[in-house]
Amino acid sequence: MPKIKTHKGAAKRLKVTGTGKIRRYRANSGHLFLTKTTKRKRRLRRSTLADPTNVKKLNRLIQN
Repeated sequence: MPKIKTHKGAAKRLKVTGTGKIRRYRANSGHLFLTKTTKRKRRLRRSTLADPTNVKKLNRLIQN
């Protein structure tokens, strides 16, 4: 059985925390900031944890 290759696109976007959880960045923070409120932009700066239902798939993509 060959090794599974790391999905490079996912590896660049996801990080594994010290406790093994997966950290991701929020969507909608790329452009069009004039129409977004200051509060919304401030919330988008923070990273969040990946949903527990997707962790198994994400771990397989990044080979954790």
